[in-house]
Amino acid sequence: MKRHWFVRGPKFVLFAVLFVTVFGLVVMRLWNWLMPALFGWHSINFWQAVGILVLSKILFGGFRGYPGRHVQWRRRMMERWEHMTPEEREKFRQGMRGHCGRFGASTAEPKA
Repeated sequence: MKRHWFVRGPKFVLFAVLFVTVFGLVVMRLWNWLMPALFGWHSINFWQAVGILVLSKILFGGFRGYPGRHVQWRRRMMERWEHMTPEEREKFRQGMRGHCGRFGASTAEPKA
C-alpha cells in the first residue's frame, strides 16, 4: 500500500499545481479582459486571480469533503418511502401538495 503512495502522491501534487495554474490564468485573463473595459476596474496579477478562486470556493462552494450530499439524502428518503404503508404515502403526498404544489400522481380527474 505504501508503494502506491509514492506514485500517487507526486501525481496528485502535479495535478493540483496544474489545476491551480490553469484556472488562475483563466481567471486572470478573463478579469483583465472584461473588468477594466466594462467597469473601469484595475487589472489583476496571477496571485490575485488565485485568491479570487479561493474566495469564491469559500463563499459559494464551501469545503465539503465530498460532492453530492443530496445523493445520500435521496437514498435515505427512498428507503423511508419503501417502508411506508400506502396510507402513509398518501398522507405524505397530501401534506406535500399543501406546501410544494403538485407532488406525486394525482388521484383527481384533470379539469376539462
